[in-house]
Amino acid sequence: MVSFFRVIKFAFQDAARNAGLSFMIVLILVLMLLSVNTLMIVNVLTQEATQSIKNQIDVSIFFNADATTKQVQEIESVIKSFPEVVSLNFIDKDQVLVNFKEQHKADPEILASLDELGGNPLGPTLVLKTKEPGDYQKIITALSVPEYQNLVEAKSFDDTEMAINKISVITKQVEKFVLALSVLFAAVAFLIILNTIRVSIYTQRIEIAIKKLVGATNWFVRGPYLVESLIFSVISVGITFGFVALALHFVDPYVTIIFGRTSILTNYFLSHIMLLSLAQFGAVLALTVLSSLLAMRKYLRA
Repeated sequence: MVSFFRVIKFAFQDAARNAGLSFMIVLILVLMLLSVNTLMIVNVLTQEATQSIKNQIDVSIFFNADATTKQVQEIESVIKSFPEVVSLNFIDKDQVLVNFKEQHKADPEILASLDELGGNPLGPTLVLKTKEPGDYQKIITALSVPEYQNLVEAKSFDDTEMAINKISVITKQVEKFVLALSVLFAAVAFLIILNTIRVSIYTQRIEIAIKKLVGATNWFVRGPYLVESLIFSVISVGITFGFVALALHFVDPYVTIIFGRTSILTNYFLSHIMLLSLAQFGAVLALTVLSSLLAMRKYLRA
């Protein structure tokens, strides 16, 4: 226990003597962690935007006015047989006419043309939603058989699908940039820690030699630097999470306006706080410990 407390004491003394370099190490680690957290925020927002668009996608199957109830029920049964279908709503021809008039109430020419036709020229409609946008094409293909061609017409959803594809492309580009930034900060942090410990060991080479002469093991000499790695990891993760919490406090209200849901980012981080903190702390600790061990290997060969 005495040796353990001495190791901790030497670690704090060394960090204090190299306060400037210690500050730079923590700063680089914080920047690296902030870039990683930015990547996660981008991913959460992208998933939310994609899901929001998916929830608005549906396909309306319009029937001709002379389609019989039996024919409509037959097609409805075909659609229900697909496991990808989440919901299927039937709108009768009378309601379709009411909806059409409501949609074009500001256009008297269309309403006048409708009155001239007499009766209801519109047929019933089926509105369906699927789990994924790509599933619509399966249903449209299934309804493209000759016996249904004179009865139904599927509404295109290409514009919405294109919007999802654009979001995916933009997201991938942003993720690549942030990931590259994270790797850059990790490399810089590794080099700074490596050279900081090398400088520290070089300046203390006489002190280290004396410790070894009086019987100190290599692990006793390594101990303070490994404890410093732990200290740097704890401080950098703590500062990063403080910055993230502050950023989410200001960003979340704007995200709420866009998606109509409150505290999306905050709720995500709170629900994953243990996983995120342990993963980031473990990654930073591994980086700093590896840098320390590599820096000391040259000077502390048995």
